[in-house]
Amino acid sequence: MPNSNVTKKTPAMGDSQNSDNPSDQQKRTNNLIRRFTFTLILVLLCIGLAVSLSPKSENLDEVPISDVIARANDENGNIRKITVSGNELKITLKGKDQPTQTSRKDSSGTLYDQGLKNYCEDLSGDKLKECREKYPTIEYESPSDVWGSIFDAAIVVVPTLILIGFFFYIMRTAQSMSRESLGFGKAKAKLYGPDKKKVTFKDVAGNESAKQDLTEIVDFLKNPSRYEKLGAKIPRGVLLAGAPGTGKTLMARAVAGEANVPFFSISGSEFAEMFVGVGASRVRDLFKKAKSNAPSIIFIDEIDAVAHKRDARGGAGREDEQTLNQILVEMDGFENDSGVIVIAATNRVDMLDKALLRPGRFDRHVNVALPERKDRLEILKVHFKNKPVASDLDLDALAKKTAGSSGADLANIANEAAIGAARENREKITNADLTEAFERVAIGPERKSKVMNDYERKVTAYHEAGHAIVGHVLPDSDPVHKVTIIPRGQTGGVTWFLPPEDRSYKSIYELKDVLARAMGGRVAEKIIFGEDSVTTGASSDLKHVAELSKSMIIEEGMGTETRNLVFPSEEAGYYTISTGKPYSEKTAELIDKEIKILSDEAAKRAEAVLKANLPALDRLASALLENETLEEKDLETLLKGTTLPKAAALH
Repeated sequence: MPNSNVTKKTPAMGDSQNSDNPSDQQKRTNNLIRRFTFTLILVLLCIGLAVSLSPKSENLDEVPISDVIARANDENGNIRKITVSGNELKITLKGKDQPTQTSRKDSSGTLYDQGLKNYCEDLSGDKLKECREKYPTIEYESPSDVWGSIFDAAIVVVPTLILIGFFFYIMRTAQSMSRESLGFGKAKAKLYGPDKKKVTFKDVAGNESAKQDLTEIVDFLKNPSRYEKLGAKIPRGVLLAGAPGTGKTLMARAVAGEANVPFFSISGSEFAEMFVGVGASRVRDLFKKAKSNAPSIIFIDEIDAVAHKRDARGGAGREDEQTLNQILVEMDGFENDSGVIVIAATNRVDMLDKALLRPGRFDRHVNVALPERKDRLEILKVHFKNKPVASDLDLDALAKKTAGSSGADLANIANEAAIGAARENREKITNADLTEAFERVAIGPERKSKVMNDYERKVTAYHEAGHAIVGHVLPDSDPVHKVTIIPRGQTGGVTWFLPPEDRSYKSIYELKDVLARAMGGRVAEKIIFGEDSVTTGASSDLKHVAELSKSMIIEEGMGTETRNLVFPSEEAGYYTISTGKPYSEKTAELIDKEIKILSDEAAKRAEAVLKANLPALDRLASALLENETLEEKDLETLLKGTTLPKAAALH
């Protein structure tokens, strides 16, 4: 079930009073920045005001007022017009391309008032025209233009203000980044306290053995004194190991819900950061918060992200090693009564450092296994509890089909069934929706747009019939459940083999039968269409044969010459220089030889079965061409009378 990502931060989380305040050095830096900013603002404003209020210079020639008056009263003075604005005089000369001059009247104003006369003031007509050719015209303007001054000032002040605003933005951004850098060492754990929705063991279906181990942890948290009286120590840590999707995170939340204590959740990758030492700092901060809320639980999901084997990765002083070292110290340092239990989850126990797994750190190792059939039925009931279902819905049949599925897979099937029912405009989920959802999740959706010609359909029919007959005849193979030549996912057709019950172990006979039935499709193509007419339809089958054969040799010790011998996995973390594998070149050749022996044996057994049952092969292929899909009850009739030849028997 999805966790809520909303974290409500309270003082109880253990933050110290000054944990988020900048240092004294940072305060001094901020004060210097403020002083510099204010000084810059004042300088820019003064410059702007000085420029806006200063007299505008148009690069005019300035002449004395006495010269202007003398030329204005002279018929040959060369002045065409004088514009008077307060104490300023603008002189326009006669003729084209003549420069404009300027002048100012003297302080007393007497010379200007007595000497500058407008000779043409009372004239009109030809006399006015004749007068203007001899003497200048005098015009008067308002001595001040307020709006013009304001506009001129705005041209300077507005860009200045924009510049100041941009500077403030840069400064605030720098301060924000500085505050964030000061918080790099803070743990990003999410706190699930009493105000969050509780998850209890009732919400966790299946995995009874794992729940039993975790129930004791809950009792430790609720009644620590009962154990301390007997000298028992509360476990420091619990490691939940299991395949992806088995419910490890849900189990950890159930422990917190049952114990009713604060629950800090964080992922292993959240300790990592681009700065060296941040991971270790976050570990310290996380445990500090948890201790201030003790008793409490810290849950570290995917702990293998920061707890790799140190001898395998090398490089003392690496960031991830510093983080791991800090976790080791916090879990088993000098403080032995912190009241904090660490629960960690991983699906790669083999990659964890040994120092982390020892008692005193992770005292309990709980295996959260894939659910068995009865557990799968309980999980399916939980996921269909709030969904409208048909009265004849057979969840038990679905639980039987889904061997090897995790809780997450079952949740996905339930969701796909609901989507399928909605797609078909049904008000309730039916068995048909369950079947379609199972096949969609297991193989992929039907590719209805994929069109095969008659020859391709015939090849596919014989290919799938070959799988079905070999699997049906061999004594240690799982029963055939369904055969179809409708393309699904990346396949052109599918043959399902479902085990009648869950098994913890598989014998060499069962695995060899799996190899033989996987080769049945390619062998059927060769028998019907000829050696040179085999297709690429068997590529995934051949890949499966190679991978299973290699696993039998390397991991299970089931080879002919290497019986009871196993070899290091390529993921073990060390390699030989010559081969790039964790074993010698001679051993690699021997493993390849053993894989070929198993593959050849599987092909010979499949060929023996199919040649002994050719009528059944033709009958089954024809039925597939006609119906496209055959269910278990149809296969019982079509495969009746098939026999196991001596050449295909192992025992």
